[in-house]
Amino acid sequence: MAGPCAIEGEDIAMRIAERIVSITDRLEIPYIFKGSYRKANRSRADSFTGIGDEKALNILQKINRTFGVPTVTDIHESHEAAMAAAYVDVLQIPAFLCRQTELLVAAAKTGKTVNIKKGQFLSAGAMRFAVDKVKDAGNHRVLLTDRGNTFGYQDLIVDFRGIPEMKTFGVPVTMDCTHSLQQPNQSSGVTGGKPELIETIAKAAIAVGADGLFIETHPDPANAKSDGANMLHLDLLEDLLVKLIRLRAAL
Repeated sequence: MAGPCAIEGEDIAMRIAERIVSITDRLEIPYIFKGSYRKANRSRADSFTGIGDEKALNILQKINRTFGVPTVTDIHESHEAAMAAAYVDVLQIPAFLCRQTELLVAAAKTGKTVNIKKGQFLSAGAMRFAVDKVKDAGNHRVLLTDRGNTFGYQDLIVDFRGIPEMKTFGVPVTMDCTHSLQQPNQSSGVTGGKPELIETIAKAAIAVGADGLFIETHPDPANAKSDGANMLHLDLLEDLLVKLIRLRAAL
């Protein structure tokens, strides 16, 4: 799963999708385009939240129809599930909301695949109950994504033991290689990050058996409207994926 943090506009979203599709097709890697149609969880009231729900969802749908790749976006409240499901293939539950039963059940009842981000405040083992909520609602199309654990007030750390533990639940497990490098709660109200460690996190995740990777990427991270501090520059994506393919083949 890869793409910009948020849908900033049609032109840039299409350009990012086209670039990643060309890379993943060439490397024969299954690909899901990701992009948030709305950013509901921001530090400051004046932070970018989106270009409008319907406009952004239509762009996600256009990417699917143009490039033939599935798309994923987050939802934040139960009533959003059915709306977003009309446009995308995978509904994502944000990490902060991974215990919200009504949200998980609403996503499950759409019949779409549900990607649950592991809460920064939860153990890997506790995610079993989030998976159960989706399955008990009649949907077995569920995957988990690790995005690190809270480490003090302004940092995250990845406990790679969690990936094999979550795989015992019988669902695919992916690693979010960019959000796991965030440095939240900065005095500026803008989340920081350490993008220079994306390759390290990705390699370690592949080494311990992750089924996939989640990477936010942008052609100009410094000017991205959301989470630019921890994004991978789009120009670096292909080289990273080539290295990861070699690593996986060696295991």
